[in-house]
Amino acid sequence: MKKVEAIIKPFKLDDVREALSEIGITGMTATEVRGFGRQKGHTELYRGAEYVVDFLPKIKIEVVIDEGRVNGCVEAIVAAAHTGKIGDGKIFVTSVEKVVRIRTGELDQDAI
Repeated sequence: MKKVEAIIKPFKLDDVREALSEIGITGMTATEVRGFGRQKGHTELYRGAEYVVDFLPKIKIEVVIDEGRVNGCVEAIVAAAHTGKIGDGKIFVTSVEKVVRIRTGELDQDAI
């Protein structure tokens, strides 16, 4: 099992959810997060004073799937989240050792 974490722009969340749904991925977790990378934030004006916004709003999507579905999942996220501009985000794929469905006690593949 693998965990796919994607950090994307907030306005791309619905596009990514639809893309994942189209390839049969039905469960995901989405969290509002803040961060920066090469984009390094930006400057804004508020009541005539200029200030730097270091951490930009992003969405973190987490999906746990079978190993064989990882490439399709990553491709769907990239296609749906891509704008071609700086700050489009990143995708991380990590191994998952154990999954437990709390309600039923099912383990691993049965719990996904």
